[in-house]
Amino acid sequence: MAVFIGQHENKIDRKGRVSVPSKFRAQLAEETFQGVVVYPSPKFTALEGCSFKRIEQVAASLDDLDMLSDNADDLAATILAEARELPFDSEGRIMLPKELLDEAGIDSAVLFVGQGKTFQIWAPEAYKRRKEEARERIRSGEVTLKLRRDNGAGGDGA
Repeated sequence: MAVFIGQHENKIDRKGRVSVPSKFRAQLAEETFQGVVVYPSPKFTALEGCSFKRIEQVAASLDDLDMLSDNADDLAATILAEARELPFDSEGRIMLPKELLDEAGIDSAVLFVGQGKTFQIWAPEAYKRRKEEARERIRSGEVTLKLRRDNGAGGDGA
């Protein structure tokens, strides 16, 4: 599965097209769907992006919840119902729909932010604030990470 890291700022053209960072496109090269899936972040004023394989994993994970539960309905409504398949054009660009740009407060430029198996698309100034909030929580000791042990076979076994 694709792994997205780093930050990449790109301009949006008048038609709403933006170039997906070449490093992100390289991570998606083996995917069946040549493009990305994008939806409004349920948590931030930003967009979430991933491979089609990852959105299939999200859908399958929703199947683990009670079918008629509010949690399943809420997650499906905020992720799957809002998700858009955005194919790459011949130059590696995607067309970001105006309603997604408006919801994320994005106008002329975007910042692609790697999040591991997903990425986010932010208005650059908004991400600066987000990054500072995250750093402050880390500095205060609120955030820690327990690394998985490598099982020696290239896997990520715990």
